[in-house]
Amino acid sequence: MAPLNAVNEQKPRQIAARILQQRNNGGKFVEDLLEIALANARLSASDRGLCQEIVYGVVRWQVTLDWLIARKTNGREQKPALQNLLRLGLYQIFWLDRIPDHAAVHETVELAKQNGFGPQAGFVNAILRGYLREADETKKILAGLKVSRPATGWSQPEWLVARWQKRFGEEKAAQLLEWNNTPPKTFARVNTLKAAAGNLIEKWREENVEYDFVRREQLEENLVFELKSHPPLHLLASFRDGWFYIQDPSTLLAASKLGALPGDAILDLCAAPGGKTTFMAQLMRNEGKIVACDISEERLKLVNENCQRLGVICVETISNSQFAIRNSQFDRVLVDAPCSNTGVMRRRVDLRWRISPEEISRLQQTQLDLLNLAATKLKHGGILVYSTCSLEQEENSEVVKAFLHEHENFELEAEHELLPFTDNVDGAYVARLKHSN
Repeated sequence: MAPLNAVNEQKPRQIAARILQQRNNGGKFVEDLLEIALANARLSASDRGLCQEIVYGVVRWQVTLDWLIARKTNGREQKPALQNLLRLGLYQIFWLDRIPDHAAVHETVELAKQNGFGPQAGFVNAILRGYLREADETKKILAGLKVSRPATGWSQPEWLVARWQKRFGEEKAAQLLEWNNTPPKTFARVNTLKAAAGNLIEKWREENVEYDFVRREQLEENLVFELKSHPPLHLLASFRDGWFYIQDPSTLLAASKLGALPGDAILDLCAAPGGKTTFMAQLMRNEGKIVACDISEERLKLVNENCQRLGVICVETISNSQFAIRNSQFDRVLVDAPCSNTGVMRRRVDLRWRISPEEISRLQQTQLDLLNLAATKLKHGGILVYSTCSLEQEENSEVVKAFLHEHENFELEAEHELLPFTDNVDGAYVARLKHSN
């Protein structure tokens, strides 16, 4: 890609630095901060992309960047805002080929001055220019670090790296670490309630959408496409009219294994934002009833909005607290449980720095509680599907084993795990359980 003009790059960098500083203050995930910032910024598409790339890249590679900084500062701790600026400059030098080296240094120094670090501008300049002189040698060191100290080299938590190495082996764990640092692709699921795949493809060609076919063992043909480039989604009539839904292929597995049929009564216990819910409605051809629950009434609004856009008319949304007093029974129940999300870490860039081993243990009980609730809502002979986007066995097979131990009237019909390094999709786990007659 051709180098960007340094003047045009300054504003995206300013926004990126501000977002990273806001992140230091805690609270919102960086993805949310970026969405808010870009919604209020007047940037070209390329500048928006640059801002996002810098923000996400700095957060993903935070540990490696801090290791580079520590090498040049004898490990001296810097003020958080200054540390962010150094990270921002080094990320551009070593991870962004599209940025000229001189622009990365000059604009980072200017940002330091603008953000109250005028006296430290020379220090910032010295660190960055020092690494420019040693760029080739440093790149070799960084490559070696991925092997000798993978948690530092791939910038991911030590405890997670150790866990994955123990389970998958060092080679596959390294593939997973690389996957987690790769920007995710965008996938679109055709909404057959409104359009056939052929009609959607024809419309995309008119809308300058570049796409590719996605073929996976667990997917129907021409159900999911990779969007390689496209105008902003809200400008596409095909999106506004509900002809497709943005959804990773891995998220379709749970609904497929549930086996929803026209006329079924289905409970979706953790429905928001509605991807699996609306896909089930599609499989049912809008015939039957889906009760979509979620703990957050605010997130249920997303389900309603997506149903309206996609033309789904068989869904009723209800909060968990309201649903608890109902005595309804269902043919099929989907429990897409809250989890650690370790299977989708590349999509949630801040997650790696927030998750903890204690969180996995806490979630395990929540997941089992949801399964126990689901069991009380299922008709005799009905189907219960449990799914997560976690790679951790404590949240997956161990939860199912604990449930089966408590419920002898259920049997495990099948379980399926998707692994990024094997299946080339986000990680996911699905278990299909059947209630005995």
